Amino acid sequence: MENIDESSKENTLIEQGFMVLRYENENKKVLQKKMLITREYIQFHFCLKGAGKLLFNNGNYEFQIKEEHAVLLYNPTQDLPLNLNLEPNSWIVSVIISISKFHSLFSNDADHIFFLNPENSKRKFYDDNIFPPNIAVVLSQILQAKVHDSMRALYFKGKVYELLSLYFNKSDDTDLEQCPFLVDEENVRKIRHAKEIILERMSEPPTLHELSQEIGLSLKKLKEGFKQLYGDTVYGYLLEHKMTEAQRMLESKSYNVNEVGLRLGYSTASHFIVAFKKKYGTTPKKYLMSVSS
Repeated sequence: MENIDESSKENTLIEQGFMVLRYENENKKVLQKKMLITREYIQFHFCLKGAGKLLFNNGNYEFQIKEEHAVLLYNPTQDLPLNLNLEPNSWIVSVIISISKFHSLFSNDADHIFFLNPENSKRKFYDDNIFPPNIAVVLSQILQAKVHDSMRALYFKGKVYELLSLYFNKSDDTDLEQCPFLVDEENVRKIRHAKEIILERMSEPPTLHELSQEIGLSLKKLKEGFKQLYGDTVYGYLLEHKMTEAQRMLESKSYNVNEVGLRLGYSTASHFIVAFKKKYGTTPKKYLMSVSS
């Protein structure tokens, strides 16, 4: 790897050949991140919220990173420099680790890791999977960590080890009742379900009380868990989604301002206009004119 700012709050060098990158884009524009990464490294990209896009071969090839998906990139025959476009309101955690360092972590128990097998060591391997809730918990801790600079590398080393062990843990017989940590995992499943509910019914969302009853989680845990996992309140997250959707609908030029407001569940056009202007600093009509010009 080259051009790495080890002092950056986004990039933390854990030890030689091993680093974690934390990217949060809270803006309304796509954020681009670049880093030269050579073929001696394996890349893991975890999208906790939103979406991103990895560009290769001067933008001629794209690899999507979807929300709640983990992408693994391993190509010992070709450099894969990082060229990441991070969508608005998106969070991604990336782990960059040298092949030699990775082998040292798993050398004693790597039978089920496909690309560590000697006969596959020279073959490229790309993977894209939905990650389980226990990984979402660790990612949230990594993103929201507030640790002193002197402790940062140590803290992230422990969390990234935990992250990789969960990623490669293929056991299907974990007993939920015997593992206290997985109680949190079950809560995460419920909070994810809450997110799905409010997005599916965004024109007429349930109240917080109704939502907590529907997912089987106390109101307190719903509020706290949602904020921890998605970085916003339930309705704050829904508003962000509505405004992003409003932007997309206006840019498509298939809807007028009134139609967009109605589809997003606003009882009057004026309510929609106020919310849009508060978010973007301009009215939907002016925004529509700007994308139509």
